[in-house]
Amino acid sequence: MAWIYLVLAGLMEIVWAFGLKYSNGWTRLWPSVITVAGMIISFYLLSLALKSLPLGTAYAIWTGIGAVGTVIVGMLFLGEPRDLLRVGFVLAILVGIIGLKATA
Repeated sequence: MAWIYLVLAGLMEIVWAFGLKYSNGWTRLWPSVITVAGMIISFYLLSLALKSLPLGTAYAIWTGIGAVGTVIVGMLFLGEPRDLLRVGFVLAILVGIIGLKATA
């Protein structure tokens, strides 16, 4: 169950990062509310996962899911660059996440 919490926490990190982009410096109410709610849920789920997962592994995977997911969301919905180097580095992060999961 800890791994499910961790994946959900990482997905919520994507939600709050996306909300932060649209909060316009905390000046728009609903994107700001979504951002704060996403942060709270993400941290809560991470805390549940940390009950049984090693800190370093869980934290790296949590931030990795958030980073990779946020880059992908940016590419798909915000028109961010999709060049080969950028995709390659995202894949490198993904390989690291998989490696950490495989060795935990």
